[in-house]
Amino acid sequence: MATTSALILAAFLMGLGLYLLLWPVPFQPVAFRPAEPPPLTGQYAVNHSLAGVERVVAVGPGPEDIAFDAQGRLYTGLNDGRIMRAGTDGSNPEVFAHTDGRPLGMVFTKTGSLIVADARKGLLSIEPDGSVTVLAQYADHRPIIFANNLAVGTDGRVYFSDSSIYPLGQFTSDWMDGQAHGRLLVYDPQTRTARVLLGELYLANGVALGPNESFVLVTETLAYRVTRYWLSGSRQGQREVFVDNLPGFPDNISFNGRDTFWLALLWPRTSRFEMLQASPFLRRILLRLPTRLVPRPQLKPYGFVLGLDSDGAVVANLQDPSGIDASYVTGAREHRGMLFLGTIGGDSIKRIPVPVPEDEGHGARVRK
Repeated sequence: MATTSALILAAFLMGLGLYLLLWPVPFQPVAFRPAEPPPLTGQYAVNHSLAGVERVVAVGPGPEDIAFDAQGRLYTGLNDGRIMRAGTDGSNPEVFAHTDGRPLGMVFTKTGSLIVADARKGLLSIEPDGSVTVLAQYADHRPIIFANNLAVGTDGRVYFSDSSIYPLGQFTSDWMDGQAHGRLLVYDPQTRTARVLLGELYLANGVALGPNESFVLVTETLAYRVTRYWLSGSRQGQREVFVDNLPGFPDNISFNGRDTFWLALLWPRTSRFEMLQASPFLRRILLRLPTRLVPRPQLKPYGFVLGLDSDGAVVANLQDPSGIDASYVTGAREHRGMLFLGTIGGDSIKRIPVPVPEDEGHGARVRK
């Protein structure tokens, strides 16, 4: 009897091993080997600049991005499709519109329309009365799967990211795949069409226009970098790395209109996650497991925002290592001397005074 049980167990383990090694998977993962993460020293030194941030207003789950209208009122989108509006001080919160999708990035045009990148609905325009119009669901005849973030030019053109070929909610597929499926798109209000500016981006995310709109930036969350695409000048049409080997996962990015890009880092990098990124073999095994058994990267609560100048140099380093006051920061937008923070990990918009220069020559602007 014992021998029979042992044989059954051995056969089961052999079958399980063959299944984990040989069963077909939905896609073939590829290796992505980022550079060794930079230490949290020097320009990335650990600090507590985000500790004690002020909660402006509780609006609901997942207020990712923030926009301000001409009257200074604050707008943000939630997990359930609502777009909320409140005073800059958090007063009179109310539902402004409902997209029936997942509104992420949003920016006002000079004519007063709120342009929204909705992860489920595409590129939208919302009028002051809350009515919603779909602007684009295709770019170069390919569906926009995951509209994420955007910036609007003075000519009305909308630069926005299409993060992946995998829809919202399939982050596991994105990082297990390991390929660069993201795109940077531009919508032309004159032709009412969208086209591709850049492809092969590793989870295209935040978008921001630079000084004089000479270039546009797009963050690549799964490559820990920000890419620049030149819109004018001698390098027009060229792409280059703006800042590389970041110490965390870059999310939204915004420009204050003068001298600083505010970059939100959703989580610090982890060695376990990068080990899986580098190993297609391990990811193939994980793909053969039931979804509920697939381990997710353990990404701890941490607040992290960087300020970058127009050359990509770090000029501000704001952190909350405890993750108590600020964590899972998805966006940082400067408005009237305050830096407003969005998050997917909570229900509130928070703010902190814009950091002031410390010591010239140290490359960091951290309010003590």
